[in-house]
Amino acid sequence: MSASNITSTHPAAFLLMGIPGLEHLHIWISIPFCSAYTLALLGNCTLLFIIQGDTTLHEPMYLFLAMLAAIDLILSTSTLPKMLAIFWFRDREINFYACLVQMFFLHSFSIMESAVLLAMAFDRYVAICKPLHYTTMLTRPLITRIGMAAVARAVTLMIPLPFLLKRFHYCRGLVISHCYCEHMAVVRLACGDTRFNNIYGIAVVMIIVVLDLLFVILSYIFILRAVLQLASQEARYKAFGTCVSHIGAILSFYTPVVISSVLHRVARRAAPHVHILFANFYMLFPPMVNPIIYGVKTKQIRERVIGLFLRKDV
Repeated sequence: MSASNITSTHPAAFLLMGIPGLEHLHIWISIPFCSAYTLALLGNCTLLFIIQGDTTLHEPMYLFLAMLAAIDLILSTSTLPKMLAIFWFRDREINFYACLVQMFFLHSFSIMESAVLLAMAFDRYVAICKPLHYTTMLTRPLITRIGMAAVARAVTLMIPLPFLLKRFHYCRGLVISHCYCEHMAVVRLACGDTRFNNIYGIAVVMIIVVLDLLFVILSYIFILRAVLQLASQEARYKAFGTCVSHIGAILSFYTPVVISSVLHRVARRAAPHVHILFANFYMLFPPMVNPIIYGVKTKQIRERVIGLFLRKDV
């Protein structure tokens, strides 16, 4: 067979539908979406500004929080501007290569967020279970290596996706029934044998969600055991209180993932917009609520936020 016959072709652009079935409500839907994005930008930028500017916050817990804030900023910005353009201006066209880039950022930074949440669980484990070794174990070089490992893992797992998708013909239409270029939504338009893409996508999800969440749960089993062994109730309350913010961040990230996964398998006949709304919720909710959770529950962050916005006259 000649090379010309096996060379894949791809369209110049795709069309993003937004939320199929709810097109007439796009303007109204854009209001909470825009509000959530604004809160995500304001909250995460404020966290980064406070942590960067205060040397007393250059500790492992806050450095991991800064990583989380930066990831949330990029994660929400990779999808929300285009989503709002669809809702407001009906700008549905997205260049093929721009679609692949959006997909890469979307999935890779989701994987990075999972890794950082796991690192934060390790931070809490060391702080509570091995407090005397906290400063010697969680050194700045180790935190840097953890951050680099999170990036390397995400990039390694996601870099094949654009090349896998570029090799296909797209003869099933150009319309993506979604608000952004999600991997499986693009695969459904491809012709040819897409089994490897399907298996690869499921394998990555299983590796990331199941393994990371398993290690997070394991960390909290050890933490709970250590907390229950403390002598006084006040000490137990204080120790576990340092984990509340992280538990909230874990729930905000993993709960939508689990619900969306269950819906795809249990409610297969549900209207498409139900699945897409949950997928969007997964993209919007963690970046919006993480700064609020840490701002409310973490005393050091709360005091500096209040000091930043409510400066008193000297």
